[in-house]
Amino acid sequence: MRHLINALRQCALIGTLAFSTSGAAAPMYQVLIGSYTSEGDSEGIYRMQFDAESGQIEPQPLQVVRTHNPSWLTLDLNRNRVYAVNENGPGHPDPVGRVSAFILAPTSGKLSVLEQQITLGDEPTHLSQSRDGRYLFVSNYGSRANPGGSLAVVPLAKDGTLLPVTQIATHKASEVHPERQQSAHVHSAVMSPNGKTLFVSDLGADKIFVYRYDPANAERPLSPAEPAFISLPDGSGPRHLAFSPDGSQAYATLELSAQVARFDHVDGSLVQRQLVDLAAGGDVSLHSPGAIHPSPDGRFLYVSDRAEKNRIMVYAIEENDTLREIQQRDSEGREPREFAIDPSGQFMLIANQKSDAMVVLTRDPDSGKLGDTVQTLPMGRPSDVKFIDRTGP
Repeated sequence: MRHLINALRQCALIGTLAFSTSGAAAPMYQVLIGSYTSEGDSEGIYRMQFDAESGQIEPQPLQVVRTHNPSWLTLDLNRNRVYAVNENGPGHPDPVGRVSAFILAPTSGKLSVLEQQITLGDEPTHLSQSRDGRYLFVSNYGSRANPGGSLAVVPLAKDGTLLPVTQIATHKASEVHPERQQSAHVHSAVMSPNGKTLFVSDLGADKIFVYRYDPANAERPLSPAEPAFISLPDGSGPRHLAFSPDGSQAYATLELSAQVARFDHVDGSLVQRQLVDLAAGGDVSLHSPGAIHPSPDGRFLYVSDRAEKNRIMVYAIEENDTLREIQQRDSEGREPREFAIDPSGQFMLIANQKSDAMVVLTRDPDSGKLGDTVQTLPMGRPSDVKFIDRTGP
């Protein structure tokens, strides 16, 4: 049954079918890669083709969409829209933080520019969409101590068109880290699986803030929950949050303390159950956990560890939900900012930002472990990887 489901899933993806030498059909998927244009020679968003038989990204892009610093992408496949942050701020060619919308052609996958809105903050680094499709939640990281970072709420029209920011949320910094925590630095905002709660990770505050979502209040759909935040260790710097496929667990990378926190997701809040140390008693400064994603089957958790380590950590998720480390795999590059498992489950694509390359590794769906390096594809400052998958969430 699993093989049948996988086959149907692959056929539902945007792409074409190529034929292997044996005559069997091999799926060709489309993937979007975000990047930093203010560094190196990147031009924007790259729409590429991925061969699930060979594990190769086709070197020639299907399309290059020129836009400033599209470092994070979010897809709305119901309305054929792609949204990107433009991680701009003072000192950049474009000093204004923005969010961009693109039309996604349903058959070809071609992107067309729709419009932009300013985010009323510096360096927007992450965005997500409400489950009902009515709002985008944009994380303005705000690298300067003054004014720091904020959360911006961007309404969407019925056709997915961007409307001006309608709500801004700010937080108080912990001031524990002398350089990184002198102000708030909102790094991600992730909605609960049931669509009722928004969890906002603030690296500068050492807290995950919790907001209730009420779209009936169209101008201010977010209000503080009770409790209004989950406290994390002083100086830990929460970055990204991800939920397990069944929604019962949540996992967060703590960038400054080099840890991964595991939570029970209970009644719209998070209860910390486990704290995993990536440094294992060593020098924390050699580590910088960033991206975090469970496998689609919920059996494994993957975490990128940047700084000097530049590796992917692999954890088995036990029956009692405990994380158990099973592998440390070199990312074959520097600064693995983001990664994605391809729809076949056989490969992992890694955006090694500071070595200007996309790297493809084999993956064993049964053991969860990462294997051989299939490809190293030069690409200027890649930062995010999203497959155009019409069967996904």
